[in-house]
Amino acid sequence: MVSASSPPSKEVQSEGKWGDSGPSRNAKWWYSTFHTVTAMIGAGVLSLPYAMAYLGWGPGILMLLLSWCLTLNTMWQMIQLHECVPGTRFDRYIDLGRHAFGATLGPWIVLPQQLIVQVGCDIVYMVTGGKCLKKFMEIACTNCTPIKQSYWILMFGAIHFFLSQLPNFNSVAGVSLAAAVMSLCYSTISWGACLARGRVENVSYAYKKTSTTDLMFRVFNALGDISFAFAGHAVALEIQATIPSTPEKPSKVPMWKGAVGAYFINAICYFPVALIGYWTFGRDVQDNVLLALERPAWLIASANLMVFVHVVGSYQVYAMPVFDLIEKMMMKRLNFPAGLGLRLVARSSYVAFTLFIGVTFPFFGDLLGFFGGFGFAPTSYFLPSIMWLIIKKPNRFSISWFINWASIFIGVCIMLASTIGGLRNIVTDASTYRVEACMPPEFESESE
Repeated sequence: MVSASSPPSKEVQSEGKWGDSGPSRNAKWWYSTFHTVTAMIGAGVLSLPYAMAYLGWGPGILMLLLSWCLTLNTMWQMIQLHECVPGTRFDRYIDLGRHAFGATLGPWIVLPQQLIVQVGCDIVYMVTGGKCLKKFMEIACTNCTPIKQSYWILMFGAIHFFLSQLPNFNSVAGVSLAAAVMSLCYSTISWGACLARGRVENVSYAYKKTSTTDLMFRVFNALGDISFAFAGHAVALEIQATIPSTPEKPSKVPMWKGAVGAYFINAICYFPVALIGYWTFGRDVQDNVLLALERPAWLIASANLMVFVHVVGSYQVYAMPVFDLIEKMMMKRLNFPAGLGLRLVARSSYVAFTLFIGVTFPFFGDLLGFFGGFGFAPTSYFLPSIMWLIIKKPNRFSISWFINWASIFIGVCIMLASTIGGLRNIVTDASTYRVEACMPPEFESESE
């Protein structure tokens, strides 16, 4: 096993110094597979048939294929750029950003976008985990007293107060592996149940009857739904940082092997769910294809439990780089000593913050659609291509040059569409906004 403290002639050095939560460089190639699967495949896969309903067969399939190919290319670029300077490893997205854009400009370009993805996903996972646990219990125990959704979210958050104390990526490998397996399982249940059910009566694949303006915004949201399904790039370098690397055996070889495995799993999850779900229900499919199935109850309950397990792992995968950033800031600016005390304060505070936002703001999903336009599309679609053009400088009008500029153009279009669609939803939902607090039942509305 290669140590992170080995001399430069044996082990490629990290960019910067790592604290207590730094990478443990003893991961195998398959670690990167399930970490990437956990980061990329989320409960949003269940909304892909709904996105297809607004895009239609041709544009929907084209968008799925295009996103899969473009983001696989940008994933390869990030893996290659991880050690683009001999003897140095860019263990974090911000480190690579500094190298590409400069020490001053780099953090301002990269860090806000990465944090939008990581913190935003963690808040959404808080809500998703609570909802899925609530749905599972309602189906599994029909005679139990109903519990308000806020309390289920609090239960989900309580789990992470404990899991967040695990020091690094390798320490959450078991949780991440379980999450990756669950994502494959509930995706298979979704398309398998749709296939077994067959097409509904009078199924229609025409565009939904709505105003031209509303349809345009719905199409924008559909593009956002698909682009958000490829968000694993935000933690790709941090995952690669856990793999040992020497000049003879660079980390990019096992990392790429793991990434290809992750994208294969991604394909067998995304495409069957999107296509078979749309084939079954047509334009009337719900935004969660599992809810559209309704029966059998045990299947819906099992799938919701699997989604719950998956988002537990996904939360930790996205939170680990944020933990590292917070701890470094506390050590540098507050002279906080490294160790268990630092982890307790920094990580518990972050979990509490995401828990508070998840419980308090019921339309945070719309905020994510708005702000995610600035985070998801850049980090996955075009920011790696921009850095590749700056660092590698491919010949003008070469194949590589055209591919990178195509990624940039498509990614910017998706970013703008997602932002516009999310803003429209915020305006629509704000008219009925009500802070969801953990109030006694007698103060709750009947809708709760």
